[in-house]
Amino acid sequence: MEQLKSLQQEIEAALANLKISNNPKSLYKPISYFLSIGGKRIRPILVLLAARMFNNKRQDVLNQALAVELFHNFTLVHDDIMDNAPLRRGITTIHEKWNPSQAILSGDVLMIVAYQYLMRTNAQYLEALLNSFNKMAIEVCEGQQMDMDFEQRQDVSIPEYIEMIRLKTSVLLGCALEIGAIVSDASPEDKKHIYDFGVNIGLAFQIQDDILDVYGDAEKFGKQVGGDIISNKKTFLYLTARNDADEAQQAIFEAQSTNENHSEKVEIIRGLYDELNIRQKSEFAMQEFYEKAMQHLGAICIDSSCKKELIVLADYLMGRDV
Repeated sequence: MEQLKSLQQEIEAALANLKISNNPKSLYKPISYFLSIGGKRIRPILVLLAARMFNNKRQDVLNQALAVELFHNFTLVHDDIMDNAPLRRGITTIHEKWNPSQAILSGDVLMIVAYQYLMRTNAQYLEALLNSFNKMAIEVCEGQQMDMDFEQRQDVSIPEYIEMIRLKTSVLLGCALEIGAIVSDASPEDKKHIYDFGVNIGLAFQIQDDILDVYGDAEKFGKQVGGDIISNKKTFLYLTARNDADEAQQAIFEAQSTNENHSEKVEIIRGLYDELNIRQKSEFAMQEFYEKAMQHLGAICIDSSCKKELIVLADYLMGRDV
């Protein structure tokens, strides 16, 4: 997908030329290190594509696109600390390479710099941008707390899980698109539709991620397949299976929760998923959210030809195997 690569390169170049301090080095070097480990840069690309769709010029919103990516990286730095994760995209995390205190401070700076870039805009857009960004930032924190709370609960429902991933993951995609629409003078109705498009694509994307964790190609996926099963994570697949399992299958789930033989545990749980058609049920749910997203995109009052790039990106995300 050449267009996506071009936009990725544009974002990477802008990140490499960020105008932030470098003193003390112990605070800023972790930031440069973390931003250099890459990523698909989907969120800032969504800002640029939304602005282009509403006939704005990309350079008018590049600062806001950077704000979204910087905020996203702030959340990743702090998530890694909370999860005690040793690696991010195969590279040592900040709190492991330095220490948790430095990681916290470097993450805080990323968040503040994100606001600095967000505010580099015409004054007429500032209030709307801040309202959208602040709402999203609070919701992401709410979603992260829900995710941590779920670790201690055995009664998590599928609707609760959907709400958690909406907050933790999807609202940032919606906000990215809404930002592009705000600075492009889109109508209130179109801003709502583009936001809802992003949220529903985010939900589909996360369910797909749950599926890939169980059924993905380990070499392409970039992390251990079955990791969610090993850690007893309450994913869409797990919750659906527990809802649908009979008494005997429930007993197997319970017994496997403490199995220290990871390869055996993954094989047994995946076998239960296969018996219960969990992959197909999860793919159906994923497709439902994708179709809702397309309905919102279709309702936007602009020529359909202007929506092609977003459709291509959405199809790329849904067709991934990594």
